Amino acid sequence: MSTFTSDPGTRLGGRYRLEDRLAEAGGWAAWRAIDEILARPVSVITFVAGFPRLEQVVTAARAASRLTDTRLTQVFDVEDSWDHGYIVLEWPVGDTLADLLAEGSVEPNAAARIVAEAAAALSGAHAAGLAHLCLRPDAIRWTPGGGVKVTGLGIDAALSGVAADDPELADTRGLGQLLYAALTGLWPGPESPELPSAPQPDGQLARPSLVRAGVAPALDEVAGRALALPGLDAQAAYRSPAELAAALSVAIPPVQLPTVAMQRGRREADRMRADRSQGLNRTQGLNRTQRWEGQSPARSLPPPPRRSPAKALAVTAVVLVAVAGASAAAVHLLTKSPSPPSASKSPSAKTSPPSQETVITPVSASGFDALNPNGDAGDENSNEAANVLDGNPVGWSTQQYIGSPYFGNLKAGTGFILDLGSSVRISSVTVTFGSVPGANVEIKLGESGTRSPANLDAMTTVASANDVSGTYTFTVRSGVTGQYLVIWFTKLPPMASPPNTYAAQIYSVVVRGSP
Repeated sequence: MSTFTSDPGTRLGGRYRLEDRLAEAGGWAAWRAIDEILARPVSVITFVAGFPRLEQVVTAARAASRLTDTRLTQVFDVEDSWDHGYIVLEWPVGDTLADLLAEGSVEPNAAARIVAEAAAALSGAHAAGLAHLCLRPDAIRWTPGGGVKVTGLGIDAALSGVAADDPELADTRGLGQLLYAALTGLWPGPESPELPSAPQPDGQLARPSLVRAGVAPALDEVAGRALALPGLDAQAAYRSPAELAAALSVAIPPVQLPTVAMQRGRREADRMRADRSQGLNRTQGLNRTQRWEGQSPARSLPPPPRRSPAKALAVTAVVLVAVAGASAAAVHLLTKSPSPPSASKSPSAKTSPPSQETVITPVSASGFDALNPNGDAGDENSNEAANVLDGNPVGWSTQQYIGSPYFGNLKAGTGFILDLGSSVRISSVTVTFGSVPGANVEIKLGESGTRSPANLDAMTTVASANDVSGTYTFTVRSGVTGQYLVIWFTKLPPMASPPNTYAAQIYSVVVRGSP
């Protein structure tokens, strides 16, 4: 039997080029790699020939690939060859909970919200029969766009050979340890490489409120029940992530968003919802329906500037909504985390259309991607599209492309498509993009909305602009009508990090015209 060794520059499956070895232990190695077809970073796990737990790891990876919650790391590809096995995963971005706690850059209530999001995501995983079993502070990440990402679901346990008689209970206790750490900055279990150990006077773990001042009594109680600490006044300990998620949704106190930018974003979202509601009442034949289920995704865009060495700024807000099986989206201010820009910030913003014009309410939205040279139409983050319709400040973004603002030289463009419900005549389209200039955009209108280049070619370009950013109003002067409107990017703006990476964002769209 041959021995499979991996080195930087190795290409797996004809597309995944290994770049940096991140970790290795007991016959496996974790890599940062590049998917050369989609021009994006990925995480790859490789195995030596005859790795004894390869079957268990592959089984866990395939089970994880069937989960759709965007708070869980996606599995892209699996190869189970005995001597050439590998797993390809979403590249993790953002700071781990361990990083945030070690830096002291997150206050307890905000950190508890991160754990609540993780608990909600894991409750769905357990409903599908998959457990984590290796929950540590480095398994939870806070993404630059303001969301939670749980890494290693099922795979970490299979790699290390960890098992549990009661997986739900094991993950509940693991989440309880993360909650305790979030509230105190100390680790309540065996010695941790990331955090100092929590005190245990008389051999008993001290309650969070006795370790750190300012811990809310309700959260102190939830942490105690999650860890089954003594002295719970006969209250039963939690036995599942779903129970813990539900308790946290009640116990975490509301947070007042402190910045003018976030307050303005909220007011703009409220105004948009009111405009859409008025437009729906005035427009005949439109019937807005919600077509997405599950959680609002956590985005990796736009990335915030890095924290200063003083690390004096803290995570000040995270919004937790209906963590037990309903929509969840986190909003976060980490140092100077960007928020959807307003019209006053953009020199390219134009005067708003007259107030008497009707707001056309889209009935659905999706990412819109043309065929690339390899013949497949990739998914341009369609699961984020509902954020734009619902006024969620998280918004939508394109995929990240490496090496060129022209989509890594893979395709001619990509975009965002709106179904307007029926054929309409458009007078203007106001779009709030990201704050970084560099996007070239065309507005297209047509009667066909399927993901096909032929249908895109059949659409009419009714407006365009170059180097746009912030809030921009496209004025449409043609008499063209259509049911489907595409915001089509032909060039992407740069990202702050990683370097040489490009992506575009859309935070809101207001369409005006007449049926």
